[in-house]
Parts: sequence; structure tokens; C-alpha cells
Amino acid sequence: MATGWSQRRRARQAEAIRRWRPWERSTGPRTVEGKARSSRNADKGGQRQLFRQMAKVLNMELRAVRQGLKEWGP
Repeated sequence: MATGWSQRRRARQAEAIRRWRPWERSTGPRTVEGKARSSRNADKGGQRQLFRQMAKVLNMELRAVRQGLKEWGP
């Protein structure tokens, strides 16, 4: 059994949406609480920034170790 919409159903739905034009009635958040909530939509929780900082520190340490091995080696 195939999943998803048939081409005919997809075309009918696209035409219906063009008739309804929901984008003309879209207002976005209206309340202060709604605006505050929507402003956090792209928030990743701070973990991404923390991991990037940790990776930078780790790379600096690895460079120092490699440099030390070059100086110590044959």
C-alpha cells in the first residue's frame, strides 16, 4: 500500500489552499507571552555554543601536544 497523497489529491489541496489564502489572516503572536515564546523558536538550549567552545579548547590543546611531540621527537 502506497503512503502519502496522490497527485490528484495534492493538486486539489493546493487549489483549496490558494482559494482559502490563509497567509492573509496570519498575524503571528499577539500577546506578550506568545511573542516571548515564539522568540525562542530557534533556541538550541545553549548546548551547541558550549560544545563549540569545548571543541576550540580541545583543538588548542591538541595543537600544543603535537607541537611538543615535534620538538621532543627525533
